Amino acid sequence: MITPEINPLQRLADGTVKQLNPFTGTEVWTVPGRANRPLPNYLPASQPLKDGANRYTCDFCTQNYRKTTPEKMRITNGKLEKELLLDEAQANPADVRLIGNLFEIVSLDYWKTNHNYQISKRAREHQERYLMDPTGHAHITDLVSTVWQAHHKCDPQDVPDFTSDQLLEASEAFFGGCHDVVVAKKHYRDDATTTADLCASGDLTPDEHFAYMKLSTMAQYQQYMENPHARYVSVFQNWLRPAGASFDHLHKQIVAIDQLPSKASREFARLHRTPDLYELYGYKFAEENNLILMENDHAFAYASYGHRYPSLELYSKYERLHPWELDDEQLRGLSDVLHACHAATGAAIPVNEEWYTRPIGIPATDARIPWHIVLKWRTTTLAGFEGATGIYLNTIDPWSLRDKVGPRLHQLADEGRLAEGLELS
Repeated sequence: MITPEINPLQRLADGTVKQLNPFTGTEVWTVPGRANRPLPNYLPASQPLKDGANRYTCDFCTQNYRKTTPEKMRITNGKLEKELLLDEAQANPADVRLIGNLFEIVSLDYWKTNHNYQISKRAREHQERYLMDPTGHAHITDLVSTVWQAHHKCDPQDVPDFTSDQLLEASEAFFGGCHDVVVAKKHYRDDATTTADLCASGDLTPDEHFAYMKLSTMAQYQQYMENPHARYVSVFQNWLRPAGASFDHLHKQIVAIDQLPSKASREFARLHRTPDLYELYGYKFAEENNLILMENDHAFAYASYGHRYPSLELYSKYERLHPWELDDEQLRGLSDVLHACHAATGAAIPVNEEWYTRPIGIPATDARIPWHIVLKWRTTTLAGFEGATGIYLNTIDPWSLRDKVGPRLHQLADEGRLAEGLELS
């Protein structure tokens, strides 16, 4: 049962729900009636797609490979390939691909200046091979010019001619930087007829979503392995512009940082006091409060509590394993649960998908942190009340969220759009 010093969910006599996140300490209130408001639709304005001519509308689309950095890895038809040259990549577009972010959150220069970091042997060899290829050399020159223009706020004609050494130095981040992007193939659904028919995570097939997840876990692991100064590697997905997305094209981001986030440090302190914190307030607490949405042999999901936004939360059932340590069956099980959460959410709601994992240098015996993922529905705007009080107004309480998502999951299952093996509540 729940320990007496923490009461994460309280329903008052007037119907107000007070929530306290036992992992982060976030305080949330939901006032009566607000959950009945219609959910917003943030899809772009609907315009006809004309004979496929405007199906490739952003830099992440398959016909725009020259606008993104060289591929580090890809999965196509279930096959993993690494470090293709541009002509090879364009000849057979990937189902999902890993590229360096052209404009990094934490730049390569940060790592080099503060930690004397050097890109890995793998990255250096990939860079040299790519620059020796004439098409690759032209590609890198274009990308370096793009970054130069952005940083110097100049016109194309003002970009200088770069020497070979300058190209080598300026393009290091494309091959060995510490901010990567995992990009799905489709901008629009297969049945799309308008520009509003975007392909979100839930519009992928379960097989496509598994490939997307598998490459993301591999990318996270590669960041840890190639950067000895990385204390934490964050994985997240921003869907639609209100959730922070620059492109309305499905992608995840992988960012290494050189310290443990303060949020994680506070969580470790709580775990030190209560080692079974996740056991108490994860599955057990969700089940006691009738919030479980679904599960299979490898993962479970529930309507969560104590978040600034309405949130679905899912957990791996393997608390000692990092994401990249799961075998294909275990990872597929978690992927199927996550895919179902996205499908039930739908493409019109802006969503942040946030991964929470145990840092690689901390043994499971020191911190029992299972891999868990939070899907936050960005349906509200934080305002002065939250800033002044530190209390967040979440318009949908966990039970109302369960009642919105649960029936949708059953409908999707009846339509054959979810993976087999899911046990729905």
